[in-house]
Amino acid sequence: MNVATRTVAQALRRLSFTFSADGGHAACLASAADGGWYVESWRLPSDGGPATPLALPLSGNRSESLRSQLVALPDGSVLVCRHDGERHDLVRLSYGENGAVEQQMATIRMPGLRLLPVPTPHGAGPRTPMALALGTDTRPATTVWLVRTDGSEPERVAEIPALHGGGAWLDSAGALLALDRVNAGLVRTVVLDLRSGTTTPLLEIGERSNDRLVLFDPDSRFAMVRSDAPGTDRLGWGVLGGGEPLRFPECLHVAGMFLRPVALRRTADGPQVAVQVDHGAGSALALWRAAAGRLDQLPVPPGRLGAVGHWGGAALRLPYSSPDHPAALAALDVDALLAHGPAKAGSGPMPMPLPLPLQLAPLGSGLPGPWRDTVLPWQPGGPRTPRTQPPGWRVDGSTAPGDGGRWQPAQSLELAGPAGPLEAVVYGGDTWLSSPHLVLALHGGPADAWRLEFDPALQRMAAEGLAVIAPNQRGSTGYGVAHAMAIRGAWGGPDLDDVLYLLDGIAGQRAALGLEPPALFGVSYGAFLALLAAAHAPSEQVSRCAVVAPFLSGARLLAEAAPPVRALTTRLAGDEPITDARGPRDVLQLAHRLSAPLLVVHGNRDEVVPVSQSRSLRHELLRIGRVEGADFRYVEAAGSGHEVLAEEGAAVLHELLAAFLRTGRPG
Repeated sequence: MNVATRTVAQALRRLSFTFSADGGHAACLASAADGGWYVESWRLPSDGGPATPLALPLSGNRSESLRSQLVALPDGSVLVCRHDGERHDLVRLSYGENGAVEQQMATIRMPGLRLLPVPTPHGAGPRTPMALALGTDTRPATTVWLVRTDGSEPERVAEIPALHGGGAWLDSAGALLALDRVNAGLVRTVVLDLRSGTTTPLLEIGERSNDRLVLFDPDSRFAMVRSDAPGTDRLGWGVLGGGEPLRFPECLHVAGMFLRPVALRRTADGPQVAVQVDHGAGSALALWRAAAGRLDQLPVPPGRLGAVGHWGGAALRLPYSSPDHPAALAALDVDALLAHGPAKAGSGPMPMPLPLPLQLAPLGSGLPGPWRDTVLPWQPGGPRTPRTQPPGWRVDGSTAPGDGGRWQPAQSLELAGPAGPLEAVVYGGDTWLSSPHLVLALHGGPADAWRLEFDPALQRMAAEGLAVIAPNQRGSTGYGVAHAMAIRGAWGGPDLDDVLYLLDGIAGQRAALGLEPPALFGVSYGAFLALLAAAHAPSEQVSRCAVVAPFLSGARLLAEAAPPVRALTTRLAGDEPITDARGPRDVLQLAHRLSAPLLVVHGNRDEVVPVSQSRSLRHELLRIGRVEGADFRYVEAAGSGHEVLAEEGAAVLHELLAAFLRTGRPG
């Protein structure tokens, strides 16, 4: 992809949003249809006007790495930290007529490095710090550097004991920084004084509590904290140094949901905090008013928010994505939303759907017109009214399809599972179960989940006429500890039970209608799970199977993967064998039971799941007499890593996968 194309092409995916310290600019990584990543700088007008992204493409047909860290700077330039092993190159990108102008700032060598923006005082000089770098190695210590605007050698200001996360500035001059220290099994917030390089305790609520500062306003000294001192991990608030104890109100503790303060504004009635509420696939937004002790839901459309934000001038700005809205920046007039929506104190910040047995899944739509022209029940008039946006809500920079049409919508449904309800993101409208072609899509991880957000691969399938059901089976995050940890020491256990249960119900319903069984699709851990399901399900329940970057078993992954992956596998006990009637969860030992047409895609530079895993599967299929090009197809993407569906050339793979899942022809 050349510079001119990348400058013109609009982004379909955006991630790693960050806001400048003054709130005048934002930055993110962006990708167009081909999967090549570049940096975007956004100008954010203080009057709440539309935010405008500006692409900063690299010369020489280069793509930015998905692992690059960004710091948005007040002048619209972006500091990028590029990682290559223990080498971290700090580069400043600014706009030039022929693409981004790159200025090499510094190189820091350290196994781990993280950047934090530094507040910039008014009238600062050329040696003003623009970022703080926190480095870690094999020792239980954190090294701190100041990175200055003039490109001079980073100034090492401290080496402090223990590992540190988080980061909240306690003053507007960039001298006092709150960090979360991990030590002796506890997390406590300390204050780092950059002038002396020393730390002092800040939060020690209980004798053995974990206490973190999550939001702070230097002017009012209003703070929000997260602590398990009350008995469970929950949000609290107070005024630091004000003499009053921290408070942990019940309305800031919603069972099964994760509340995350993302931005604050000061008003005559006291601070107001925008709180992101995450549960399962979606996000909601609520307003916390400490003076009134209220948490009020704001009527924002279904989708996924970005866990960061800035509230300045006339608008609260947050990253936002939904299945039919590629990621962009939402601008909210909170007062207008409050006047429009059901802002009732004490009401739950997110409605919970009832489980739907597959036997009751709708086979025909009772809605007037195409399903995409309807809305979900958060809007006035219920789910049968035309789609409108609430007053006070706007999304800037979301990309429309190139053909002038619309992106395919999706909804969040909750289906009955073998051990409880399972949420799924579903494309295909109310008639998804009776669609001519249906895909059961399994996410990677395993500590991950499908979200109610834009996904280019699933969009391509939906555009091809495929209905898609993407469940968050046991092992998925976002549903509490028990759901996520159900597969610890049991990879291919409870999660496989959930998938096989869904397959059985969906295939049975479709067979009664004379339709083909569902196809299976999975990525990474989901690919491993899809192969297990294809091997264990009756042949009449799976029409075809497409997998991307699969591994063959937890034990085989542990033997071949890089240290970070081995550490994750060990932490989740993924190599522990399961002893039950199904036998070993080893795809290589089950290869003879893979009878449905199969497509295997793997990047040959995969740094997470070695490509040798897929090569071994191909060799085993050939050994037992399967014919490549007839029974299965093997595609090795040259130069691609683990995120092969998000890297350059991804659009070709999206089309390949969608066509295979619709037709089943591997050749």
